[in-house]
Amino acid sequence: MILGGDWTYRIVDDPQFGNRFLIIDVNNVRPSGSREAAFCVKFRVTRHAIQTLREHPSAPPAAQDEPARYLAANRLIPIDGRIAAEAQRIAGHLRHPLNQARILYDNIVATIHYDKSGTGWGRGDALYACDLRKGNCTDFHSLFIAQARALGIPARFIMGLPLAEDENQGVIAGYHCWGEFYLPDRGWCPIDASEAGKFPQKKDQLFCGLDEHRVAFTTGRDIKLPGSTAEPMNYVIYPYVEIDGRAHDDVQTTFFFKNYPADTSSQVL
Repeated sequence: MILGGDWTYRIVDDPQFGNRFLIIDVNNVRPSGSREAAFCVKFRVTRHAIQTLREHPSAPPAAQDEPARYLAANRLIPIDGRIAAEAQRIAGHLRHPLNQARILYDNIVATIHYDKSGTGWGRGDALYACDLRKGNCTDFHSLFIAQARALGIPARFIMGLPLAEDENQGVIAGYHCWGEFYLPDRGWCPIDASEAGKFPQKKDQLFCGLDEHRVAFTTGRDIKLPGSTAEPMNYVIYPYVEIDGRAHDDVQTTFFFKNYPADTSSQVL
């Protein structure tokens, strides 16, 4: 990781979910001439596709990955009421969590439509997806996580960035998220129901597997940012700025990636 810009910074670990955050002191800006102050973060990463059912079982989870942490409800991920009733109707007759997770995933792919029209989508609201049967990736996976937890299967939310499959470099327009559920004999298994809905030919690949065209950034929901006075964040992917204890929204962010074929690495800004 390479860091640089007009402000001083420090790196802190999030004890809640194991995320790592960069805290920038906007009160201590270095001279930048006539341009606006800026900060740049560069990562060089090696990406690869995964298929958890074909690979060796994972090592025991770290403390922040402990499955029991991912059974309770979040603010927008309830595990009772209509959510629990639908989960029981769809998968309650099955006993193995892998089979339950698969039928929940299949039902979401078949009945939820990727649709960002109107209002309410994009918050990761499981009830919105359950009732309206539409939304974006946050809504798809919030519903899966809620229903899995309602059946006693640990499940969690992963937020990251998508990388174009047919381009070697370019600007990344926005975030992408997916879900994970836990199997005692396999560890954390990913699913991407929204991409499976858009690309039906990838449906089997994206259950307990992911392609390499993505980078994960944060885990969890209702994330308490270290050093912030704000309420826990619904999810975290873009920079959050706080001035005098209040959120400041006038921030420009650009993500950029470039592939390096020789070692299959990517650079993301």
